[in-house]
Amino acid sequence: MTPRKIIIDTDPGQDDAVAILLALGGPEEVELLGITAVAGNVPLPLTQKNARIVCELAGRPDVKVFAGCEAPLKRKLVTAEHVHGKTGLDGPVMADPTMPLQDRHAVDFIIETLRQEPEGTVTLVPVGPLTNIATAFQRAPDIIPRVQEIVLMGGAYFEVGNITPSAEFNIYVDPEAAQVVFGSGAPVTVMSLDVTHKALTNRARVEAFRALGTAPGRMVAEWTDFFERFDKEKYGSEGAPLHDPCAVAWLIRPDLFSGRRINVEIETEGRFTTGMTVADWWGVSGRAPNALWIREIDAEGFFALLTERIARL
Repeated sequence: MTPRKIIIDTDPGQDDAVAILLALGGPEEVELLGITAVAGNVPLPLTQKNARIVCELAGRPDVKVFAGCEAPLKRKLVTAEHVHGKTGLDGPVMADPTMPLQDRHAVDFIIETLRQEPEGTVTLVPVGPLTNIATAFQRAPDIIPRVQEIVLMGGAYFEVGNITPSAEFNIYVDPEAAQVVFGSGAPVTVMSLDVTHKALTNRARVEAFRALGTAPGRMVAEWTDFFERFDKEKYGSEGAPLHDPCAVAWLIRPDLFSGRRINVEIETEGRFTTGMTVADWWGVSGRAPNALWIREIDAEGFFALLTERIARL
């Protein structure tokens, strides 16, 4: 099978870092054309730096990393240091990267890549706010029908919000960008909190990463040790959801997931509901489906895949 060409758009973030590692550990299924950084969990200077740190950790300094948008389309940036720490990758001590940051803007890279590659062969994997993707679509609408699929981490319906009572963080940070993406007509697959909260770490799963005896395995374990503390305190859960790797896992093992095609609209003006993904799970609105909303995951299979692929690095 020919590997699927992907661009990961990200705001690392410990779980974003694991998503990048999973992609780099699965070259048979995915070919990583580049990584585009966006402001989100932490500001842009840190997200682009963190993306390069992760590439070097995986022994892949050849991966091209591009810095993108430093603020949402119409709003001030909201960050999540309270979850990820001041660097975004708090936990283990990480050396500064030596690989270069590309001199092209991330949005330009997205546009140029979609124009150059054969139509319908590039999948966008945004696992942070959707600012870069929306900006590319607004600037170059001709690229939209060239997209094979958008597999994003964001939104919530059954699990409701994690940054406000009604909104998931990635969508809340830039709801106008999410509105552009969901309304674009491009095929969208959604890894929402509904599915990621069923992919929780636990001691055995974390120790399996540590037991790999490799630098990537140890880092994933230490990132998770740090990342877990917030969710354990907030939800009283055994561990933490690894949100962003679910998007990459869908591309490698779609059989681990199930969902339903539904209509999803983005609330941009609500007094209490800004950033809410209005997911018409029961089909009551009459609006046409515009997304595949993933709700179920084989968690054991997911963590087995993560462990096996990270062991390759």
